Amino acid sequence: MTEGTRVEWRSWGDEAFAEARDRGSPVLLALTATWCGECHEMDARTYAEPRIAANLNDGFVPVRVDVDRHPRVRERYNVGGFPSTVFCTPDGDRIAGAGFLGPDGMRQVIDRVRERWDESGFDAGRVPRSLAGDPSPSGPVTDRIEDHLAGRLDEAFDAANGGWGDAPKFPLPRTIEFALKRDPQKARQTLDAVARGLFDEKRGGFYRYARGRDWSDPDRATLLADNAALVRAFAHAYCYTGEETYRDKAERTVDYLIDALWNGSAFGGSQGPADDGDPRTDLTAYADSNALVVDALLVLSSYTDAERPREYARRTLSTLRSSFVDDGVVRHHADADAPTLLLADAARTVAAGVRAAQVLGDDDALRTARSVADRTIDTLFSDGSFHDGPTEGSGLLDRPLRPLDANVEMSDALIDLSILTGDDGYRDVASEAVGAFAGAWDRFGVQVAGYGSVAARLCRDPLVISVATGPGSDLHRAALRVADHEKVVRLAAENTDRGTAVVRVGGRSRTATTPSDLADAVADLAG
Repeated sequence: MTEGTRVEWRSWGDEAFAEARDRGSPVLLALTATWCGECHEMDARTYAEPRIAANLNDGFVPVRVDVDRHPRVRERYNVGGFPSTVFCTPDGDRIAGAGFLGPDGMRQVIDRVRERWDESGFDAGRVPRSLAGDPSPSGPVTDRIEDHLAGRLDEAFDAANGGWGDAPKFPLPRTIEFALKRDPQKARQTLDAVARGLFDEKRGGFYRYARGRDWSDPDRATLLADNAALVRAFAHAYCYTGEETYRDKAERTVDYLIDALWNGSAFGGSQGPADDGDPRTDLTAYADSNALVVDALLVLSSYTDAERPREYARRTLSTLRSSFVDDGVVRHHADADAPTLLLADAARTVAAGVRAAQVLGDDDALRTARSVADRTIDTLFSDGSFHDGPTEGSGLLDRPLRPLDANVEMSDALIDLSILTGDDGYRDVASEAVGAFAGAWDRFGVQVAGYGSVAARLCRDPLVISVATGPGSDLHRAALRVADHEKVVRLAAENTDRGTAVVRVGGRSRTATTPSDLADAVADLAG
């Protein structure tokens, strides 16, 4: 039993579903997280109630799932937040789902599920539409995708409060990055609102989201992945504007992550609210969020020359290579039972590798990125896009899921990898993956504005700066500081004269010998 509850929880896996099948009982899935305050409240109020626990133990097979350790389960059974309380058949099909349930609400749901199970048995469940096997509508990748999403920036913007949409308000860092190049005023207003509403001035770091439209009443959990993405967005904003407040928030967040989540070799996944004493902290290192933090730390250090983020990026990258990646296969966490070959882990590992190649001149990181990309394409790419992982496992894990956001992240990283390696095959895969969703371009909103970014990169010639020197030279530092976060910097480039940098956009190029020359060349070719 989990501490504080009376429920006899099973672990996620084949044994629990086999037991349900043998008993002829439905399964209760409790999707929880260490950082989730309402999850712990539900343990104390609902699962600790003796009669409810007895009903669940007698009539169901209760399975508890840590969503950070099992992201594919999270994506298939999440019903809008955590906790998610999902009843399903022994085959994994959903019968009913809810979020937080107090004792009275749980009793009502138990009665409804039992009634439906008694009437229909295994036929009581259903498969979500996203897992029904229908492919997303494909189409050509054109400028209209970027134009549509740029228009949505204006339509959905909250001019009074910053950000996009109504309550609850999420920071949407990839949308901010998309806006920095296309509508910088809205990006800056949103960053300022995020800083006011979600930044913890005492500890540092950003909360998950705000319940109020005006960024009030924040959920005070802090997640590594969210904070890494915001460090990168704030760092990019500093590069574009030179505003010290954006650099300050990014650097203070890095200090918080190191102080609160560093476990000695990598970063832990989360920390819960600190309102009532010591916050619950999960120091488990997850591959996807650690790869994302490597990317963010290197972006920040490339704009500021700050050594602390650069050093922790190196240390984390070393741990990823030694403990998480084996022959191109990324393990989600270091435990022996960790899932492998997850698309999000692979996409962010490739992105971290190509970033390290550009900022640190790390050839080993680039080789790791290439091996992970190759293995992921071989195993997860089919019918024009990537699955989120192997189509196998308990419950609905054997159903293919093609997540747009992870396809975007992988495609973005593959474009960089193609430029750095000279292998056009990676760009071809990226183009196909983006095109697999392009038939629905007119239905996309600002939450997936990153799709517009990668589509735009495929529609125009990239800005590539080839530097003939090693890392840290004046020309290299100037190339990294060019105010375009979609540029690619190639170090120790072949066919480039010693002490020079070549700025190239398509078939046009200019050679620079000083940082000032380089800035002029970029303005001439990419302006």
